[in-house]
Amino acid sequence: MQPDPSRLLEKLGITIPLIGLYDAPDAGPFEPLVQPEPRKHTCVFAFYQDWLKGKTLHITDRNYGCAGGGRWLCGASSRAEEDLITFLVDGEGLKASRELMERWIDYRKPHHPEHGHVCIGPLRESQFEYLKSITFFITPDQLGALSLGANYDSAPGEIPPVIVPFGSGCSQLVGLFEDLDAPQAVIGATDIAMRQHIPPDILAFTVTKAMFRRLCELDERSFLYKPFWKNLRKTRERSE
Repeated sequence: MQPDPSRLLEKLGITIPLIGLYDAPDAGPFEPLVQPEPRKHTCVFAFYQDWLKGKTLHITDRNYGCAGGGRWLCGASSRAEEDLITFLVDGEGLKASRELMERWIDYRKPHHPEHGHVCIGPLRESQFEYLKSITFFITPDQLGALSLGANYDSAPGEIPPVIVPFGSGCSQLVGLFEDLDAPQAVIGATDIAMRQHIPPDILAFTVTKAMFRRLCELDERSFLYKPFWKNLRKTRERSE
């Protein structure tokens, strides 16, 4: 059963809809759908405004919008690895050397959908079993609170509850988790290529289902109900 995030969202003042990434056998339950125009390069995050309107992006290994989205979300490859390295290193300067970029590409494994329909859009409680990750689009203050929440039940020596890995915006939605069953979060929307599609003061916080459950279970004993967070919200309200 999908956890109820309403209390968490209310305490954090989050008004942007949560966005889920699903690997589903049928895209029908996610209607209304939008899709990339075939054979046209389109970033996944170009559909941000559609998500806000309640629409879901539907991509497959045959129609995925851009090479990065195809690789990281659908396990598809439309360009040779050498060409990809040339583009990312020589063209865009994203790593110090071609060797480093090659090692990173070899280490990071793309998400290979089990069912073939990757759907990215507002949460659908009836499709919870196919949900892979949940993304909060948030302000820096909310990012601080969610990062604290992700660490709330974490003990030393456990899997890091929050990571900030190098990668494209779309890879940060699912491909950079080494274990989707573990409670973990990725601080995302740090890819400068995709940030043009979202507001300048917004970042992403993408969590696994296990971490989503932890965050939704934060109760009155947690910082959400204590002075630090209350004082911060009051300070922001006074400055508006």
